[in-house]
Amino acid sequence: MLTVAWPLALILLPLPFIFWRRQTVQAEGGRLQLPGISQTGKTNITSRSRQSRKRYWLMWSLLVLAIARPQWLGDPIELPSQGRDLMLAVDLSGSMQIEDMVINGKVVDRFTLIQHVVSEFIERRKGDRIGLILFADHAYLQAPLTQDRRSVAQFLKEAQIGLVGKQTAIGESIALAVKRFDKMDESNRVLILLTDGSNNAGNIEPEQAAQIAANRKVTIYTVGVGADVMERRTLFGRERVNPSMDLDENQLKHIADVTHGRYFRARNSQELEQIYQEIDKLEPVSRDQLSYRPQAELFYWPLALALLTSIWIALGQLSLFSRTKNPVPSATPRRDVR
Repeated sequence: MLTVAWPLALILLPLPFIFWRRQTVQAEGGRLQLPGISQTGKTNITSRSRQSRKRYWLMWSLLVLAIARPQWLGDPIELPSQGRDLMLAVDLSGSMQIEDMVINGKVVDRFTLIQHVVSEFIERRKGDRIGLILFADHAYLQAPLTQDRRSVAQFLKEAQIGLVGKQTAIGESIALAVKRFDKMDESNRVLILLTDGSNNAGNIEPEQAAQIAANRKVTIYTVGVGADVMERRTLFGRERVNPSMDLDENQLKHIADVTHGRYFRARNSQELEQIYQEIDKLEPVSRDQLSYRPQAELFYWPLALALLTSIWIALGQLSLFSRTKNPVPSATPRRDVR
């Protein structure tokens, strides 16, 4: 978008016209009109005067435009805002493939539901740095803390059950998150840990890792996933079972309490969506988004044109002075000698 930095400078534009009108009125007031005298010379002078005024007017307009500082403003560019460092730790153990969840009337496994809901949560966290940890037998950093939310969501989408083993290393995932937070600047540090089991792998206990996280001022929200009841077919017909027998809720509650977080229970897709909406409220995104518009100065263009116009005026004056100093002699009429 084209704009000017100092628009008030444009009020200088009519100054030459005002000055010229004032001079014209004064000159016409004291001019003596003599009838019968040829106006040819006057017409030539007036024509040259008009041309000269146009050149001066053009030069003045260009100078005023340069003073006003024309600029080209680019599209707004958002600057990174001061948000949160938010790490997502997602369980990829074998139990995540239990099909006890429903999305839009279709039965799906737990991890498919997590991918669906968490991806939408990631998209809403504008301004935060988000990272992704996947854990099973051990914990692995899949995506470091970044504001590239699209890449984090893509990493989650590409993850597969059994990729990092079949067991559940909850304590190791917490320790890895704390380690990554320590490498970043001081900020609001939040870990969302999502699992459907209990700690049975890794080289550190969840309670010990949670205490370290609390000392590092990391808030942990734990989410236990899995239905309370599901039906399955057997040789004797259908039976109702609890697919979440392995979920250690007491351990997850302890982790959340120690780190001043909160424990959530997700038995179905609606509850999981509500949980992440609740986390949005508990850890709101900073709305003070800053932006700037790149600008390019253009004043040198009218300034250069004004300089060229002044040269044009100077050459015109020099030419006029030369013709006045060396007038072309008029032809002398021949006289007949008889």
